[in-house]
Amino acid sequence: MARIAIVYSVGDPAGSGSAMKLLELTDWSNVRCRRSRTCWYSSELDAYLAGFEEDVLYFDFLDDVLDVGAYIVLSRHTAKSGKSSLTVHTTGNPGPAEHGGRPRELAWSNPRLEKALLMTYKKMAEENGLVERYWIGLEATHHGPTSLSRPITFIEIGSTPIEWTDERAHWTMASTVLGVLSSSLPECTPVAGFGGTHYPERHTKLMLETDRCYGHILAKYALSDVDPDVIGQAMDRNRDGIRAVIVERKASRKEVRELITMEAVRRGLHIERI
Repeated sequence: MARIAIVYSVGDPAGSGSAMKLLELTDWSNVRCRRSRTCWYSSELDAYLAGFEEDVLYFDFLDDVLDVGAYIVLSRHTAKSGKSSLTVHTTGNPGPAEHGGRPRELAWSNPRLEKALLMTYKKMAEENGLVERYWIGLEATHHGPTSLSRPITFIEIGSTPIEWTDERAHWTMASTVLGVLSSSLPECTPVAGFGGTHYPERHTKLMLETDRCYGHILAKYALSDVDPDVIGQAMDRNRDGIRAVIVERKASRKEVRELITMEAVRRGLHIERI
């Protein structure tokens, strides 16, 4: 079993552009992977780099075609605001499945990998002169795929075709992934987050400036109609488990905050309010 698969959609300029840069940064051997349009293997990274026809939101088939321990997805990010962003997040649908995956199902997260990717993304963006143009941070849990048995982490470039085709952003994403896979993952305190906006700045700050490493983050909007099972998934579906939950004080109405507290206490998790 390879350590990891780096995957992307061949029709996505952000993902495929970053994949092509990654091919230039280390040695790869061309191999065959089921269902893929392109596939390479790096013995140095113990990783596959595979491109598929399907959009990344519908990658629920990955378990059937790649024998790995985890996935990193190179992807574009779309936002109505057009905000230029470099983001990292875990997938899942706290409510309806409007963009891939299953409703009320969260994917497995990878908190230590997610922290390494975000911290390295910020560092590489600084080195490549992108920090004045791009916001760098976490996104809340959203969209598919949701049904994989191994952890999946998205790293994205947003939010318009201008950013998706930005070669400096491609180099930044590629060098981030290479740097993370070439070194050990950080020691950290894995947590789940509740509350905040879709771009949760307070949780991002804690990820970057403390020893916290986030898996799932359920934004305030996702908590307006959420059930105990989904809150439990946010606490349970994390590689190697979590130790605490971090709740923004204005996460949602009182009964939702009480539900989060009840599920955390049931699991013996520390509760921190910010």
